[in-house]
Amino acid sequence: MDLSAINPVILTASLMVAATPILLAAIGELVVEKSGVLNLGVEGMMIAGAICGFAVAVETGSPALGFLAAALGGAGLALIFGFLTQVLMSNQVATGLALALFGLGLSALIGQRYQGVKPPATARLDLGPLSDIPVLGRVLFSHDPMVYVSLGLVAAVWAFLRVTRAGLILRAVGEGHDAAHALGYKVVRIRLMAIAFGGACAGLGGAYLSLIRVPQWTEGMTAGAGWIALAIVVFASWRAGRVLLGAYLFGGVAVLQLNLQAAGVPVPVEYLSMSPYLITIIVLVIMSSRRGRAAVAAPASLGRVFHASS
Repeated sequence: MDLSAINPVILTASLMVAATPILLAAIGELVVEKSGVLNLGVEGMMIAGAICGFAVAVETGSPALGFLAAALGGAGLALIFGFLTQVLMSNQVATGLALALFGLGLSALIGQRYQGVKPPATARLDLGPLSDIPVLGRVLFSHDPMVYVSLGLVAAVWAFLRVTRAGLILRAVGEGHDAAHALGYKVVRIRLMAIAFGGACAGLGGAYLSLIRVPQWTEGMTAGAGWIALAIVVFASWRAGRVLLGAYLFGGVAVLQLNLQAAGVPVPVEYLSMSPYLITIIVLVIMSSRRGRAAVAAPASLGRVFHASS
């Protein structure tokens, strides 16, 4: 065992990369849940985005078009969920689970011809002299553009929910859809827009996995990342800043367990591999035992069906 082989600078930089797909999916799901909708299909939207982005990037040679296609694919799948739950008023939990399974099956079908294909490389963002700063340059200023897009999305969502009128309306719909409807707000339309945004973010997270994090297509490559994103929203108490912390916590644990394996730590690989998921479960259990629903600021209308006639 040689722990000196673990470079803390590289470890921290890798943490940001590992956290990005989960952060993208979680920040999108935060907006969805703030509108009062519980979409458990994040895993399906992520894997759909992964294959849509991968296929378009390979066919066009453009990673940028791949990410655009991933966002559109994730949003399209999310709008199917939105139509079923908001227009046809189906059960959100059952529909979300069905969406997750549908996305996994659809991606496996589309991805058959892309097994073993290498996607075009995504260039890192050139930040000039900033990249040459000792330690900080490697940690903060040597990443691909999507890392910074994810951070920008967190800041934008925080500002949107906290300081804009549209964000206040979205939160009002999530807290009391009947009251919002009585005030004249289009509850279904607002929720559909939130659902589409969440799907687009999940699609981007999936494409990040297939185009950058693990630049290849593998069936089921999200490996539970969508479920972790759902858990992080609860862990974050439905707050954008805490979503960032939760995603980076999970990313850090995931990267650390890989480094510990490489360093030859005398612990079975299976235990190290399951550690990120185990730690996430432990954190959620601790939170649930200490604070109730009101304390964690869950939207009051979360998961409830809206009837416009009521």
